[in-house]
Amino acid sequence: MKKWIFGIGLVVLVLYLAALIAIPRVSPRPDGLGVTNGQLKPCPGTPNCISTQSTRDDAYEKRQPIGLDIPANQAIDRLVAIIKGMPRTTIIENTDTYLYVEFRTLAMRYIDDVEFYIDAQNGVIHYRSASRLGRSDLGVNGKRMEEIEARFTKEQ
Repeated sequence: MKKWIFGIGLVVLVLYLAALIAIPRVSPRPDGLGVTNGQLKPCPGTPNCISTQSTRDDAYEKRQPIGLDIPANQAIDRLVAIIKGMPRTTIIENTDTYLYVEFRTLAMRYIDDVEFYIDAQNGVIHYRSASRLGRSDLGVNGKRMEEIEARFTKEQ
């Protein structure tokens, strides 16, 4: 009986390790990220993406931008500091008005792509947060962005 349980445990461990290696390879970075004419890439219409620039009337997808009352470069610096304090993050691109970050989930290491666009003219920070794989994110993107927004506005 103990050998049988050990064997199952070993198989589960091997499958988990294989998934950790395979997931980043089967989920390449999406095309079209970045800011084009003041707009982030639209969400695909699935419940694993949220955006402050959504044109859909979707209660989950459509979010309000973060208010901005500091210069753009200070806002980016503050976002970078907040994100560096969060686990499993990799900053991919960081400019004066744009920040692109990859977040990985704890267990399966799924990747979520998160973008911030500082719209200084309108005094807001737009964002888009989307899971690369699957159809649902179980609310993870929304909770993460609420946490980032709370930390950002607390420091203003």
